[in-house]
Amino acid sequence: MALAVKMCRPGVVSAYPITPQTHIVEYLADFFDNGEAVYDYVRAESEFAAASIALGASAAGVRSYTATSSQGLLLMTEVLFNIAGMRLPIVLTCANRAVSAPINIWNDHEDAMTVRDSGWIMLFAEDNQEALDLHLQAFNIAEATRLPVMVNFDGFVLTHTFEPVDVPEQKLADRYVRKFTPPPGEFLDPKKPRTLGHLAFPDDYFLVRKQLHEDLIKSQETIKKEFLKFKKIFNRGLGSGLVEYIGRGNEKMVVVAMGSVVGTIKNQKSKIKNQKFGRFAGDFGILKIRTFRPWPEAEILNALESVKRVLVLDKAISLGAGGILADEIRKTVQGKLNCEVKSFIGGLGGKDITEEMIGKMINDKGEAREVFLE
Repeated sequence: MALAVKMCRPGVVSAYPITPQTHIVEYLADFFDNGEAVYDYVRAESEFAAASIALGASAAGVRSYTATSSQGLLLMTEVLFNIAGMRLPIVLTCANRAVSAPINIWNDHEDAMTVRDSGWIMLFAEDNQEALDLHLQAFNIAEATRLPVMVNFDGFVLTHTFEPVDVPEQKLADRYVRKFTPPPGEFLDPKKPRTLGHLAFPDDYFLVRKQLHEDLIKSQETIKKEFLKFKKIFNRGLGSGLVEYIGRGNEKMVVVAMGSVVGTIKNQKSKIKNQKFGRFAGDFGILKIRTFRPWPEAEILNALESVKRVLVLDKAISLGAGGILADEIRKTVQGKLNCEVKSFIGGLGGKDITEEMIGKMINDKGEAREVFLE
């Protein structure tokens, strides 16, 4: 991830350590110290400060980056809303980790889900190759849409796992990642003073938030465009950039998930492909949500059009309500598709989601609307 960020040539990297993302900013510090990179590296006293430094740098017209995890992301919350509201194209890496209490350093998606309404584009990686690729795409997407982008990849499951990754040469990265030129008049300049994040009375505030919402929805086209451009140059990438469907496309049962657990589901699908497994005989598709915000409603409806049973696997929970991803799917299909949506919650605090659990989920015939995978 650090190599991917370096290849994108940021002007400012703002950092504060927190497990399990610390190695990213440590490597970026090494690149700076060794003279391998020319960005300004700013050590902050907290995650709040790190996000604020990135905000200030971006507002001054500089490509800016930071990274965090868990409690650190939550400490940034106020600034995250400001960054999106000011339309600053910052890229942030979130190495997803559980939120205290009790203290837990392992993976789930509760940190990112807590700030899902802050106005950021949110991308989720299945493996380390996709995480690297998403960082290159993120800078182009952010600067084309004037929207910040959060690249999520699972703590420890991915951050501390060794696997083969194709790291492109700088020349190829330069061919894809556009040189950043801040639009004239849209950044802070003492010679031409302007205000960002000014006081807005109710009518103006309403219009600004409406515009932010509409532009997030429109950003789907940019995400897809950048994905296709990346695929053409690097010759890799499946799906549309928003979602990826694994299967023939006419399965009557589909499992919906995002992040590294998609790999576990793929393994289970391949193992039971030719076995009888419950009433669906093991024949199921997988819908990977790659872009969580903006929510890719049209593509989800298209993927689930002929499906009768949708099983949603969440690695986060809205306490007192239920599975967050499942709730989004229910809202999307309600009144449009004739399918059952069942919620499964697993992996909280890094608890293993095994292939056996996936098998039980697929074969579940219970009446419960929501099941915890224990």
